[in-house]
Amino acid sequence: MMKYPLIIFDGVCNLCNGAVDFVLSRDYQKQFRFVTLQSEAGEKVLRELQIPAETDSVILYWKKELFTESEAALEIVRLLPAPWKWAVVFKFIPKKPRDKIYRWIAKNRYRWFGQKQTCRLPSPQEKQFFPEADDLKF
Repeated sequence: MMKYPLIIFDGVCNLCNGAVDFVLSRDYQKQFRFVTLQSEAGEKVLRELQIPAETDSVILYWKKELFTESEAALEIVRLLPAPWKWAVVFKFIPKKPRDKIYRWIAKNRYRWFGQKQTCRLPSPQEKQFFPEADDLKF
């Protein structure tokens, strides 16, 4: 079983990479791990957890549970320290409208925020938070 919350994200998306930077800099407990959808580790996660390849969402896998779209974003911030965890208050908005907004942003993310030519490579200081495919046990 995963010992940590695992975030699976689009490694070429500037918005997604910015969100990863946000989490990395605020995760004082260093609990999160990250894999890009485009990596070998990401492919293993999709295969092992039977996530459709066309899933266009950040994914959080934690305690044998999968979260996508707005639920993933809210669960991620819930695991961060205050004041960030207080954003979970947005759960009062019903899931359907939250996910509609999430999908609208996801659909336009490359146009609004741009994208990289290659997948994110973690810095030497970040490498420990980006497990390889062989390190992932489900």
